[in-house]
Amino acid sequence: MIPATATSVGQIIFIMNELGKSRQKMVSPAPTPQVRLVEVDDGSAGQRIDNFLLRECKGVPKSHVYRILRSGEVRVNKGRIDASYRLVLGDIVRIPPVRVAAPAAEIPIHVPAATFPVLFEDDYLMAIDKPAGVAVHGGSGVSFGVIEQLRRALSHLKFLELVHRLDRETSGILLLAKKRAALVGMHEQIRHNRMDKRYLACVTGEWHDRQRAVKAPLYKYVTAEGERRVRVQEDGQVSHTVFRMVESLPPYTLLEAELKTGRTHQIRVHLAHCGTPIVGDDKYGDFTLNKTLARPGARPGIKRMFLHAWRLKFTHPVLDTPIALQAALPPECEQFLNQLRGASADAKP
Repeated sequence: MIPATATSVGQIIFIMNELGKSRQKMVSPAPTPQVRLVEVDDGSAGQRIDNFLLRECKGVPKSHVYRILRSGEVRVNKGRIDASYRLVLGDIVRIPPVRVAAPAAEIPIHVPAATFPVLFEDDYLMAIDKPAGVAVHGGSGVSFGVIEQLRRALSHLKFLELVHRLDRETSGILLLAKKRAALVGMHEQIRHNRMDKRYLACVTGEWHDRQRAVKAPLYKYVTAEGERRVRVQEDGQVSHTVFRMVESLPPYTLLEAELKTGRTHQIRVHLAHCGTPIVGDDKYGDFTLNKTLARPGARPGIKRMFLHAWRLKFTHPVLDTPIALQAALPPECEQFLNQLRGASADAKP
């Protein structure tokens, strides 16, 4: 055994002291959370208190948020409330101290600001003409969508939310709310089927009815590859679409679709169920035909799904005035129709 000298002992003591200090720094407790008093602004007015808390207390487990609501630790204007309470402009919400777990390190995603053609805008709502190929929001393998890009471009807005959604490959009118009161009002109209939504779809095959109502129930499922799909199934959700013939262009037909319910992929699945899938539909369409139409120089030719949200009618949720919006068919869709019209004219004797 090697005897320790006074110098070596001193060095060991010094090192141990430094290690102790470093450990103290490493385990020093986080600052104690404080009670917060938050005044409700017009961006939060009308929101349920539980949803408000989930937004204000990011990182806190949902179960804990409901626990502090039940226990009465959360107060509004010094009084107890339950989870269904809807906030009013000027309410003072007491949020008790809650510890938030440190978020896991994430790779930052660059969201480029983007603007889109504006069809309507006031202090409460904004309607844009969404191009095909752009998702309305991030998720399912998409880093960002219209809503994230608009929030980046319109960073001065305190509130901006989607009123409804469009499939990524669908173009046309997309409505957004700039105030929570407008969002709540629009969702109320959607629930009671008071929003008139019309789409234009070009389908493969001939359609023999001037008008047809399709009420096939729709069932959502996930494929073995993890992709979301919808099919007609007896125990599916009640679904209702009214189709009207706009133009016959054999062997294609241009239809108007009126949504009576708003199920996922509703128009697409109902048309495929009728034996007339939408041109360019990569989930429910004629895949061989789609490839033929998408070839360079193809006539007729189109490289997208021909589904366009062309008209939207509703009552303004705050001003109570009627609003009617229209979005013209994109050039690539007009070009496809003109090619079909030309071919149809050439085929006539």
